[in-house]
Amino acid sequence: QVQLVESGGGLVQSGGSLRLSCAASGFSVSNYAMSWYRQTPGKERELVATITPAGGRTMYADSAKGRFTISRDNAKNTVYLQMNSLKPEDTAVYYCTRRLPPLWGQGTQVTVSA
Repeated sequence: QVQLVESGGGLVQSGGSLRLSCAASGFSVSNYAMSWYRQTPGKERELVATITPAGGRTMYADSAKGRFTISRDNAKNTVYLQMNSLKPEDTAVYYCTRRLPPLWGQGTQVTVSA
């Protein structure tokens, strides 16, 4: 079964850290561009970070630069998002995605308290 399953969300205080995981099945994350998006009610979905297949080049939204790191463990077929120096405005549901062909996980809630 082709799917993405996120985990690692939760409640953290401002300034804290979380690491989100995205376990893939049915395909190899090493062969596809993978991204993390986030969404809050009433706002447009925001692309947070992307990692390319061969070479593993990474790209970040301005809001994530310097604080978030996307990475990939090919042996575990898992993509990660390390989030440091979290702010209340980072509160959102975070989704792991395969860019093409599109595939989305179910999302994991991240809540940052002031």
